[in-house]
Amino acid sequence: MCGICGELRFDATSPDMAVVDRMSERLARRGPDHAGTFSDGPLAFGHRRLAIIDLSASADQPMVDPELKLALVFNGTIYNYRELRAELIAAGYTFFSEGDSEVILKAYHAWGEQCVQRFYGMFAFAIWDMRDAGDTSLFIARDRFGIKPLYLTQDDRRLRFASSLPALLASGGIDTRLDPVALHHHFTLHTVVPAPRTVLSGVRKLPPATTMTVDTDGRVSQSVYWTLDATRPAQALSEHEWLAQTREVLVRSLDRHRLAADVPVGVLLSGGLDSSLLVGLLADHVNDLLTFSIGFESVGAGTEKADEFEYSDLIAANFKTRHHKHLIPNSEVLARLPEAVAAMTEPMMSHDVIAFYLLSERVAPEVKVVLAGQGADEVFGGYFWYPLMDAETGPPVERFSRHYFDRDHAEYLEMIAPAWHVPDVTTELVARELAKPQADTFLDEVWRFDATTLIVDDPVKRVDNMPMAWGLEVRVPFLDHELVELAARMPPELKLKEGGKFPLKAISRGVIPDAVIDRPKGYFPVPALKHVSGPFLELMRGILQSDACISRGLYQRAYVDKLLADPEKYFTRIQGSKLWHLALLEWWLQIHVDGVVERTSAASEAHPG
Repeated sequence: MCGICGELRFDATSPDMAVVDRMSERLARRGPDHAGTFSDGPLAFGHRRLAIIDLSASADQPMVDPELKLALVFNGTIYNYRELRAELIAAGYTFFSEGDSEVILKAYHAWGEQCVQRFYGMFAFAIWDMRDAGDTSLFIARDRFGIKPLYLTQDDRRLRFASSLPALLASGGIDTRLDPVALHHHFTLHTVVPAPRTVLSGVRKLPPATTMTVDTDGRVSQSVYWTLDATRPAQALSEHEWLAQTREVLVRSLDRHRLAADVPVGVLLSGGLDSSLLVGLLADHVNDLLTFSIGFESVGAGTEKADEFEYSDLIAANFKTRHHKHLIPNSEVLARLPEAVAAMTEPMMSHDVIAFYLLSERVAPEVKVVLAGQGADEVFGGYFWYPLMDAETGPPVERFSRHYFDRDHAEYLEMIAPAWHVPDVTTELVARELAKPQADTFLDEVWRFDATTLIVDDPVKRVDNMPMAWGLEVRVPFLDHELVELAARMPPELKLKEGGKFPLKAISRGVIPDAVIDRPKGYFPVPALKHVSGPFLELMRGILQSDACISRGLYQRAYVDKLLADPEKYFTRIQGSKLWHLALLEWWLQIHVDGVVERTSAASEAHPG
């Protein structure tokens, strides 16, 4: 896993290597092991390497194959690279390295743009094709679930791309005006802004499961190479058959994810079903398995428990893992929030963001690669809102929005200043997505939308963004595309049985303790960002009443004042703080757009360092 960037000129000039260097420097934390650049005519690449497969210099990037006349920058992991390598060797290709990067180069040469369909993995890469000196082109691709990020900015003179939005901003000349449509999505879908948009008008994202070819005249062609079929199989399966297939495909996914590494692999152990099942399935295959858990300080009587150590300790003891447990006081959360926001490639309000940031800091000195359970709830129906949606009647988008949207359109218009008012574009987006073919029922539509759109810019983005700020690669076996395809075709009643996520609960019996399987569902809580009071409230008050916020004029002041007066009264439908939502976006803009690297407030002054 790494950081990539580049520039392709359309105006017959050479790329600005100083620009590429600035972008690369902003990606340094993603790849601390090696830095490299490459240029050829109108094209320049930059790369920051986190060495995980083939640790030698032979696998450094940018990787150039002079014989094939191809150059590559790649971020991610191709889990089936060994099988593809053997196939390519049988076809006559020779290799100068032992890793997955060169497999991408050879695969592109052998199979062209369709090579991506053969890749099992998480990836964002760019290939400069120099085979025809008079017709050079840039080929860019992103994995099926957008696990690896790729941000773009383009005008009539050039295209630039990078693994993070702040890296693109470092290149200069970016249109940083706010995108009104993206803002509507951001404040309705828990800060999710589906590709290709971002909150900034001048920055776009390559959508998941998409390839893009760009020539030196600026002509662009895009192609979607994978879609998710959510229809029942022609031959009905019994419950036993569904469960057997689930276990078989999950074990195969887990083998791929743990074996594609030349360094030790650990597990982020939350204490929930998903990460516990990963540990249980790995325990017999990994000696001295490292596991890592995090918890936070509660904020008072009556608030939810802020750690799940009861269950993570049980799993660690049961499987005799080398366990690392970290309890974070609220004073540290407060002091470290500026760093976490500065590390965000896009504004993300979820409590998990700061949790992953602080946990990854502690994990990175121990291992370079960890497995995590993200994606299982969306794929196997684990969240409380799915049965609530299913029990509703009416148009699909209304059934969805009543239990998911952070705020309805009328409240959005009350919150946002008139200059950014738009029609109810998020309802329109969701209605279009749910209405796409190849889904048998309403819940099939919802789960497909979750897996292909919502998950990309919420849990998936944070488990790349925050750990990579510490040079830590997080792999998500539950988002193996074969496993997601299998789950998408399951009958909804099978997933929702016994309170949801039944297939995973069923295959966990006899693998992990029943106490973990049958426990109430938990999550990664950071109570101080939900039950806002004390120094956290003063921090948010300082942000929302700052000169920068007032002069930006994004929020209507009466709405801000209402939330500040009683933050405990205003939660989203899935129980997030609306006040933190507003403060987070404004703080992110101050750091990344206004250039205020650190914020001084009464709260931070009270907790120096």
